[in-house]
Amino acid sequence: MENNSANNNRMMTGMFRDRESAENAYNSLHSRGYSQDDINLMMSDETRKRHFEHSEVDTELGNKALEGAGTGSAIGGTAGAIIGAVAAIGTAVALPGLGLVIAGPLAAGLAGAGAGGLTGGIVGALVGSGIPEERAVEYESGVKEGGIVMGVTPRTKEDADYFETEWKNNRGEYIHR
Repeated sequence: MENNSANNNRMMTGMFRDRESAENAYNSLHSRGYSQDDINLMMSDETRKRHFEHSEVDTELGNKALEGAGTGSAIGGTAGAIIGAVAAIGTAVALPGLGLVIAGPLAAGLAGAGAGGLTGGIVGALVGSGIPEERAVEYESGVKEGGIVMGVTPRTKEDADYFETEWKNNRGEYIHR
């Protein structure tokens, strides 16, 4: 069985420009057995507010987004993934000075490293969350324009192939693995 040795434990990342495409990408991860604790999200606080704060639809991804602002809601079971994902993830960090919300396992590392004192802006926060600098530069303008960056470390090459296809089918951009 092929496993992480094929991936070298590298995080796969992609950016999504709207809630629907991000919800679908998040659902593709969930369908392969990845939990909210495996998935990293980064978005601007403005994007979180626009897409998730006053949503009538309660989803995992949206809840995950809301958790970053300390306003998590109960996880809904039927209407999608994103709203619940942000609140459902175990750790989320709001970086008010940068206007960012980061949720997922990497948020814990950022919090422990004193991410609030980051001076490198969005690129610094992305690099600090484990995304290579060349990718961070690509994602910076997208996050500023309202994009949602999603990351996961695939367990197998088959998972990575599946996610890449699903993310492309759901209008994912700058997909790296």
